[in-house]
Amino acid sequence: MASGSIHVKVSGALQDHIQQQIGDDGLYENASEYIRALIRRDLQTRDEAWDALQKELASAMRADDSEFATVTAKDVIRRNQCG
Repeated sequence: MASGSIHVKVSGALQDHIQQQIGDDGLYENASEYIRALIRRDLQTRDEAWDALQKELASAMRADDSEFATVTAKDVIRRNQCG
């Protein structure tokens, strides 16, 4: 896979935060390492959310059509207003 560069300009509180994460006092050697870790964490979080959603919907996806009830938008609005 070809390697590319992305240049991002940060300042203020964002720059301060990055500086705290790198160097002798931080967990990362440089800003690039920290940004890559953030992206990996973001991807992992996305994958975990997708897995959780699939798990939550699995039983509905296997259910027979007879188990579902037809509702209108008005039914949904009415149901949500009563709660």
